[in-house]
Amino acid sequence: MLLGAGSDAEDVIQEAFVKAYRKLSRYRGESSFRSWLLAIVANETRNMHRSRSRRDGLVLRAAVANPESQIAEDGAVGGVLAAERRATLVRALRLLPEKDREVIVCRFLLDLSEEETVTMLGWPRGTVKSRTSRALAKLRALLDREEVRRG
Repeated sequence: MLLGAGSDAEDVIQEAFVKAYRKLSRYRGESSFRSWLLAIVANETRNMHRSRSRRDGLVLRAAVANPESQIAEDGAVGGVLAAERRATLVRALRLLPEKDREVIVCRFLLDLSEEETVTMLGWPRGTVKSRTSRALAKLRALLDREEVRRG
């Protein structure tokens, strides 16, 4: 669930609620309802990004096929660059230790408050605060290394 929906958040949430309603009979109560619902939202966010990546690829191919279309090319290039930045972030997040990744995802990708993160992860508030700080520092270092490596 290393994704953020950005400007498509309302669409993602609406689709997630529809899917949750349809699959409500599958909820077994093994985790909190909120966790179950957040997992559906995360899956919908991933689906949206996969769809967007496919669409960006199509736009890029169309722009190459029709080089006179400067507008399509600018949009395609921007889409590809955004996809590259997302992919770089996802790679860096995957390199973090699991607990660091969890806190980053909760706080910044799911946009949970500190209190919601405490509840979701079952950690003391101080642990959430310190782990968030350390995890961000590790993530910045990984992204800086990636930037240097790519030149």
